[in-house]
Amino acid sequence: MCHSLGRHATCDVPLAPRVSGPHPSGFRPAPGRWLALLAGLIVLVGGALFTGVESARAITAPELRGQRALQDLQPDMRGRDLHQQEFLKASMGGYDLSGSDLRGAVFNSSDLTNTNLREANLEDAVAFATRFDGADLSGAVLRNAMLMQSRFTGASIEGADFSDAVLDLSQLKALCSRADGINPSTGVSTVESLGCR
Repeated sequence: MCHSLGRHATCDVPLAPRVSGPHPSGFRPAPGRWLALLAGLIVLVGGALFTGVESARAITAPELRGQRALQDLQPDMRGRDLHQQEFLKASMGGYDLSGSDLRGAVFNSSDLTNTNLREANLEDAVAFATRFDGADLSGAVLRNAMLMQSRFTGASIEGADFSDAVLDLSQLKALCSRADGINPSTGVSTVESLGCR
């Protein structure tokens, strides 16, 4: 029933009878729950619309990042700043990376056969299943490097610093058999850095 009060009108709206006991559908919404659900839905949809630009800058798969890094590689990379670059399944045999900053670089399943890494800084690098066969690691810094399943057959390691590097036991023994020299930048002997006995 409605009442007129000049310009304003008021109406009495009958309220639904209060039902006691469980809701017929088995679901009993708590007061304000619908508003919370609606607000959450708005946030989700709005967030998806406004983050479209950010998702375009999302981190790509490691293989794609590695391929981008490879696009910039040339056989002569002496003294380059390549720290934290990813070189996955890279074929870099015979490259000249001497004196390069390769701190934190990743060389997973890469081929560095006969590569010149003389006095390169490979501190904190990761080289899983990478071939360093015949590489020149003279005076290189490989502190804290993760070198699991990597091979160093015939690699020159005079003055290389392997302090706290992780190597396979078979490779460690082979490197110790020819370890010699002192690292020019850290002053640590190769024998000491490998923990040879």
